[in-house]
Amino acid sequence: MERISPHQFTTLGAAVLMGTTFLPVASIVTGVGGRDGWMSVLPGFAVGIPYCLMILSLSEQYPRKNLLQISAAVFGKWIGNFIGLIYILIVAYLGGLLLGQVGDIYQASIMPLTPLWVFFLGGIFLVLFLIKSGIEVFARFSEVVFPLIVFALLLNVGLSIPRIEQGELLPILSEGFKPLFLGAIKVIPFVMTYMLFLAGVIAFLPTGKQELSQLKKGVWRIIFLVGILDALVVLIQLLVFGPAETIRLVYGLLVLGKLVEVSRTVAGVESLFLGVWLSAAIIKIGSLFFSVIWGLESVFGLKGVKWRHAIAVVFLGISFRFIRGPALITEIGLVDEYLTMPFVALWIPILWGVSRWKRGAGN
Repeated sequence: MERISPHQFTTLGAAVLMGTTFLPVASIVTGVGGRDGWMSVLPGFAVGIPYCLMILSLSEQYPRKNLLQISAAVFGKWIGNFIGLIYILIVAYLGGLLLGQVGDIYQASIMPLTPLWVFFLGGIFLVLFLIKSGIEVFARFSEVVFPLIVFALLLNVGLSIPRIEQGELLPILSEGFKPLFLGAIKVIPFVMTYMLFLAGVIAFLPTGKQELSQLKKGVWRIIFLVGILDALVVLIQLLVFGPAETIRLVYGLLVLGKLVEVSRTVAGVESLFLGVWLSAAIIKIGSLFFSVIWGLESVFGLKGVKWRHAIAVVFLGISFRFIRGPALITEIGLVDEYLTMPFVALWIPILWGVSRWKRGAGN
């Protein structure tokens, strides 16, 4: 069975958690938190730390098993399979929506005359190519790509500093702490989506005491690194566009890319940032693709290449269903907020609590 080292776990986890969050996060948190929304990003991500630690605790108790297999062992086969079915439906649907987002953004930004099906097929082909070699190769790919994502984000932020408008962040906390709370609630679904992937990838993690300690430290690094980066992305957009325009621009970071100038000679480098974003999107979609594979294996015992092709067809079907930008963005938000977040928020603590109770009772 393949294995992922603690270092690979940290890098892969950060890449999956980051995913495409840096594109809509500014519009989302500013819409509910106003000019103070940027301060809610890190606290919202921090909510994921106890969930990650609970999952790692379950992995220590049930080594080499994913959370679906653990659920079947703790709750019984029927309840475990029911949870697994919900899990499969959520990750498959969300993966298809994110594949659709790839085509939507590219067609709307730099390639308006290219048919959407070209982006959809290209995206799913890249995902299939990556996952065919297994989770270990997928983790190595993330080790290469994630530093590039971080560099591109910091470069975009740094080059946008000359366009900052003074006073856009003032007054600070004029409405108290309520905006921070509302903004954090909007960020939490991003973290819960990562938990769906972590629920499956734990079967490939080492279970020794030293490695487990490294994994727990890696969780803190993942959450704080991605939280700080996303907070910077929100902050720079607020400083450049102001609150009202930040809310209106769903993909404000791409707009910043169009405004960037390097020594007044190189401008409009949004294509570079779109290339980096594509890599991040492929990692995110790939993680959900892996989750569907693990779900089918755990619940139905379905393995093999033909089922991967079937999953790809499902992803494509969902992406073709939502071809308009506003409808697609709304649907992703609804899935995150009303499916992913309540499912994960209840499943993991209940599973962890019942597992500890059974262990304490000697069952």
